[in-house]
Amino acid sequence: MKRSTLITIALIAGFAAILAYNTLSAQAVECSACVSFNGTENCAKASGKDSTEALRTAVSTACGPIASGMDQSIRCAGMPPLRPHCTTR
Repeated sequence: MKRSTLITIALIAGFAAILAYNTLSAQAVECSACVSFNGTENCAKASGKDSTEALRTAVSTACGPIASGMDQSIRCAGMPPLRPHCTTR
């Protein structure tokens, strides 16, 4: 292989590693939560920089399959989570 090709591959791999590290290091807390909406219950996990962000994302993710349309999604996301549990990474 040419030297320039190896340098290009090394630079791309280094950039990918830095990007992955920065993305994953920002996710310090992982939360799981369940929501009950319109007689259906669903659970989800999410991670975030703090427990508030991670729990909000978990509730929103859990609402996705059980709410249809923007109106229901907003109402579902406003419901208090059932059995919320957060851990730090």
